[in-house]
Amino acid sequence: MLTAITRSVSPAIGRCELEYLERRPIDLAIAAQQHSAYERCLAELGARVISLPAEPDLPDSVFVEDPALVLDEVAVIARMGAESRREEARTLAEALAPFRPLLHLTAPATLEGGDVMSIGRTLFVGESARTNRAGIGQLRELLAPFGYTVAPVAVHGCLHLKSACTYLGNDTILAHRVWIDMAPLREFRIVDVAPGEPWAGNTLTLGETVLIPLAFPATAAILESLGLRVRTLDISELMKAEAALTCSSLIFEAE
Repeated sequence: MLTAITRSVSPAIGRCELEYLERRPIDLAIAAQQHSAYERCLAELGARVISLPAEPDLPDSVFVEDPALVLDEVAVIARMGAESRREEARTLAEALAPFRPLLHLTAPATLEGGDVMSIGRTLFVGESARTNRAGIGQLRELLAPFGYTVAPVAVHGCLHLKSACTYLGNDTILAHRVWIDMAPLREFRIVDVAPGEPWAGNTLTLGETVLIPLAFPATAAILESLGLRVRTLDISELMKAEAALTCSSLIFEAE
């Protein structure tokens, strides 16, 4: 069964980590409503949603993608590049333990799930401000016994690899090219985000549907022109915390 682990918005989200955006007030009630709509959308698209309780002392904890990576065989508990966020992994590991054996990254490695784009048995991993070479190397060693290839991708100008690009299926990637080294992705068809929408590269594909933030209508139109089924979601309040669509869930198959 398709399963999505999410977590309710922390009441402390206004104190979130920010790297590329200026801090603006976040309306907690609206952020919570938008996150609930996101969870409902996942359920409507066939996912069993397991919503974890909010973490009042962990402002970024709604972004469950970053502390862990879930594959068919195992889940990898990351050592996050943002030290203030590392405590998020504890309860997330507890939630994942019934579904997968757990592997753990250790110092000096840092890695965040937003830097990992999985395509088949290849994991493209952003080398970014949050994920270092030691993290990429440890991930490669941990996953080699399961037959995975780990391919580094240099990231510059955005928070994570998936801030700049996401996989649409059918050997196609949506990307804002200037933020990443495109060479490791040269075997794929690249669809460019619309001019003026640099943050539109993060989409979430579930089945035959591509989810994209409501804030990026021109890129949504490009995807529709490719014959893709597109659904928009308003995450405007969460985007003030550098949120994207992939970062608020961990989606995997489970019995």
